[in-house]
Amino acid sequence: MLFAGCTSENMAYQPSVEVDLRAPAYPLITIDPYTSGWSFTDNLYDAPIHHWTGQNQQMIGVIRVDGENYRFMGEEQVPMQMIVPTYEKENWNARYTTQKPDVDWTAENYDASSWLEGKGSFGSEGRLKAITSWTTPDIWVRREVNIDADVLNRDLFIEYSHDDGVEIYINGYQIINTGNSARADVMQRIPDEAKKHIRPGKNIIAAHCNDGGGESYLDFGIWMRKDNEQKFTQTARQTNVNVLPTRTFYTFEAGGVQLDVIFTAPLLMDNLDLMTRPVNYITYQVKATDGKTHDVAVYIEGSPQWAQDVIHQPIQSEMVADNNLHLLKSGTKTQQILGKSGDNTRIDWGYVYFAAPKQSNITSAIGIASDVQNQFLQNGSLGNTYSPSAKGDLTENLEALSIAHNLGKVGADYSTGYVMLAYDDIYSIQYFGDNLRPYWNRNGNQTITSQITAAVNEYGAIMKKCADFDAELMKEALAAGGKEYAELCALAYRQAISAHKLVQAPNGDLLWLSKENFSNGSIGTVDVTYPSAPLFLYYNTELAKGLLNHIFYYSESGKWNKPFPAHDVGTYPLANGQTYGGDMPVEEGGNMLALTAAIAAMEGNADYAAKHWDVLTIWTDYLVEKGLDPENQLCTDDFAGHFAHNINLSVKAIMGIASYGYLADMLGKKDVAEKYTNKAKEMAQEWMKMANDGDHYRLTFDKPGTWSQKYNLIWNKLLKYNVFPESVAQKEIAYYLTKQNQYGLPLDSRRNYTKSDWIIWTATLVDDDATFKKFITPIYNFYNETTDRVPMSDWYNTDNKTHVGFQARSVVGGYYIKMLEKKLGK
Repeated sequence: MLFAGCTSENMAYQPSVEVDLRAPAYPLITIDPYTSGWSFTDNLYDAPIHHWTGQNQQMIGVIRVDGENYRFMGEEQVPMQMIVPTYEKENWNARYTTQKPDVDWTAENYDASSWLEGKGSFGSEGRLKAITSWTTPDIWVRREVNIDADVLNRDLFIEYSHDDGVEIYINGYQIINTGNSARADVMQRIPDEAKKHIRPGKNIIAAHCNDGGGESYLDFGIWMRKDNEQKFTQTARQTNVNVLPTRTFYTFEAGGVQLDVIFTAPLLMDNLDLMTRPVNYITYQVKATDGKTHDVAVYIEGSPQWAQDVIHQPIQSEMVADNNLHLLKSGTKTQQILGKSGDNTRIDWGYVYFAAPKQSNITSAIGIASDVQNQFLQNGSLGNTYSPSAKGDLTENLEALSIAHNLGKVGADYSTGYVMLAYDDIYSIQYFGDNLRPYWNRNGNQTITSQITAAVNEYGAIMKKCADFDAELMKEALAAGGKEYAELCALAYRQAISAHKLVQAPNGDLLWLSKENFSNGSIGTVDVTYPSAPLFLYYNTELAKGLLNHIFYYSESGKWNKPFPAHDVGTYPLANGQTYGGDMPVEEGGNMLALTAAIAAMEGNADYAAKHWDVLTIWTDYLVEKGLDPENQLCTDDFAGHFAHNINLSVKAIMGIASYGYLADMLGKKDVAEKYTNKAKEMAQEWMKMANDGDHYRLTFDKPGTWSQKYNLIWNKLLKYNVFPESVAQKEIAYYLTKQNQYGLPLDSRRNYTKSDWIIWTATLVDDDATFKKFITPIYNFYNETTDRVPMSDWYNTDNKTHVGFQARSVVGGYYIKMLEKKLGK
């Protein structure tokens, strides 16, 4: 049955648990690595909705009560005009140097004639957006621009992209200093004090960018706000917000009514067709709180930005004819399917849909945003009109795809409805030359309309399933690790899942491919899979296998012929072979073996390992030869530089060999099991002698006085290998408790920063709840207090409220290691 208004089948939904955590960013729309919407502020109406990269994903919500309009979601955008172009509009001219210049290099009259000339943007070779190659640690750029006098009384915004930290000056006055971070397409208002330094005619924009490692990039320009009055300046008052695993609940007060808004992503891993259905819900429910009856209407406005990489791309929209649905569709005109790859990019192929069931009190419109908004302002409804922007360029006229629901008279009982945001990416992944459809359409016999229709027909059942799932997950997480741990797991759930894409390989294998969000954009990275795996091991081992299948195929097909696993299979969404610049031999070998053993433990058999026995043997023998005292090679904790003799990496190798012995035993290969298990025990005894530093174990074998988290020991405990004596972990735990800072345990003795996923793995080594919580509370406090409002960063400083890098990554699935321990222990 299709329904959205107040019917006998409607019911009010409430959060199953009250959550106290103030999220650094709140998940709203979480479909996959590309289709993503988050609130980066305490109140849903304080700022625009953002993609996890920080790019605006325009969406606003307004409730009309007795003729008064209250904005409850997002922030209105008004048309902007670019007056100093970024590279997308123009390959701009500049002077630049990679040698540190004189101290007055930002001044207007500085003589930069000896600097090189080049075209912006600047960046590392091979990067899609880089026009001029920049591969040194630093670059200094001076750009001469002309600014007309008549724009100086307008609001001006600087747009900039940087990798890594950047300082930007106008006529010697600093307007941007990002510190050590990297972001793309940031739009920031130029403060009034800075505008005083801008003059009609010639101006100098000077920028210094530092590349801390990996890719480099620099681009910038200036926009002005065109004359356009915002229509929804009055806001509702937000009174509560709760983040649960599949849903985010908001509560507002406005004009004598209570409004609840519920964002639901039915990412339920026991039903892969439902989990991958690319449809999220925005439910609204309204009731009077003052004993009166009120006339109420709700307005939801979306934007083609959801289908653009950058706002300059021309778009085309349409109202799709359907007897049962309002279907508002938009996408770019070029439609270059799978046409780009990388990290700070958004999808610009396929189509976004804003949808709702058709009924008499629900209306829709597509058109210039100010025109559509005026329709709603007149009487709380829309004219079912289609009048898109003539140019299809959102820098000239912002386009709205809007749905309005006139709820009529609302009293003490809830009146409810919902809209849906859906995305049809047509093809999701290129896998060794084959373009693969999304899992929900793996056979090519589904349409996005059929998926949206199913989402409507199953609405009530899905809401109940999500409510039941959230309640059960929170109950299990609470029992495993306490209230703070449960709230961290709730916030991590959608982030971890939606950083993956599920497709089916040509041979029928599931491919559950991660994207290295805000890292380097790699696809299917083994050392991202490893920390994220506990969530999928806990809920669906077929997905856990999907994390590994592409790596097994890569080696077994002969496309990768080294005696250890590849690091990745490409750069998202192109999975055609490793693109990362270095191998991680011991790291990835140990990861693959440990996770294969964990799958066997969860399933009670080693059938999956048997399918891949030959390559598992090759990898294990490599670890036997190279793993005890690793050479100078990359590993996942190399943020402060990589080095030889890494002790935690050695633990991983030993756990990998022990895992092989464990699997051999399950397969009845008793001689093989005994050989490799004994080898792991022999290496562990040698490790204990080499690593010992009195009251703890070192960071590297050759550096006394150092330490590191030995989180790789977790498999010794969870899978009961008994390769290391229990005393090793307990000695480490006692030492770690003396090294904690305000916001957690540092990763090792080199720096004060940490990785939150590894802390939780380390904490799971303890044997009592009280000590476990001593490690969890500082993490909880960091997320609750951090000043960096981004989707959960797993890499942050333990001595202050800031993160170092990374956000929205799948590795927070590793928080479920404590729950996995409980499940394996049953």
